[in-house]
Amino acid sequence: MSLWLLLGIFCTPGRAMSLSAASACLLDCASGRMLYAHNADQPGLIASTTKIMTALLVAEQCNPDARVKIPPEATGIEGSSMYLTAGEVLTVRDLLYGLMLHSGNDAAVALAIFCAGDVGAFVDRMNQRAGQLGLRQTEFANPNGLDSEHNRSTARDLAWLAACALENDLFREVVSTRTYTNGLRTMTNHNKLLWRYEGAIGVKTGYTRAAGRILVSAAERGGRRLVAVTMNAPDDWNDHERLLDYGFETYHEQTAAEAGEPMAALPVVGGRQASVWLLAAGALRCACAAGEQYRVQLELPPFVYAPLAAGDTVGQAVLLLDGHELARTDLVCAAPVAMEEQPGWFRRMLERVRPNT
Repeated sequence: MSLWLLLGIFCTPGRAMSLSAASACLLDCASGRMLYAHNADQPGLIASTTKIMTALLVAEQCNPDARVKIPPEATGIEGSSMYLTAGEVLTVRDLLYGLMLHSGNDAAVALAIFCAGDVGAFVDRMNQRAGQLGLRQTEFANPNGLDSEHNRSTARDLAWLAACALENDLFREVVSTRTYTNGLRTMTNHNKLLWRYEGAIGVKTGYTRAAGRILVSAAERGGRRLVAVTMNAPDDWNDHERLLDYGFETYHEQTAAEAGEPMAALPVVGGRQASVWLLAAGALRCACAAGEQYRVQLELPPFVYAPLAAGDTVGQAVLLLDGHELARTDLVCAAPVAMEEQPGWFRRMLERVRPNT
């Protein structure tokens, strides 16, 4: 189970904020902690923020330098457009920039057909990937976000999706670009936060009359990455500046354990050593506000039997805040432990009482 799936039920409502959004949330990407949530699980239309999933799938599954001959089906699509013409050839990379900077609905269709053979097969992949990411209230009906009752999500799911997508180098490169020129086309990113908010790195705007203004943003400061989402927000740019400021100013990353840090010594039965040190397999971190206290709980057996190999998993360390699980990591053996050469007292006792065969 992924860290974010574990954290999906835990969020911090945070202070009251004056936001225009019908629903909103703020996610700390490193820990997966939801720092702010307002109607974050209310499903709604998501307009062109749908293209976050489209871009992620293409970045994961296609060669960015592959050449794409634009099919007739990808031309004349309603709404925002790259104004593609049938038969012209662009790279996957060009189309990704057109998709995410210019919000090209035609680019979405061209990429879907190139990636999966047809739009329907691509939409199936979108929904499969949503399931893999644990997006429980997300459904896709098309690759571009044109209004459909079957193209819906929530602020929380969009935040998880964006955080995952930003782990992909190509996706992150595209959505953080202000302008991109290829041939006669120069595309400017619709995301104004790239110009007006320090540390902004993406992600995607969206609008239809039925959905209202949807915005997914991300910013990095001091090694931290936050993702903010607003749905149906008339004043979304200011909403996002308030959300991101709140996250960076109120919460600070705390490290409970580094990867490889010794956490405990565990007794070993039948080994050449009486105990083995256990190391944290991964780091345990959380975003904490002033006054919040976390604790680490070790889930271990009372002892283990030899032989043991370095890296064997024998338990887990759990990071807790106010009784809620924030993160966990395996506890692994720091070094091998061989079996003792001479039978110990426990084994000799067993041999004495074992019936002859």
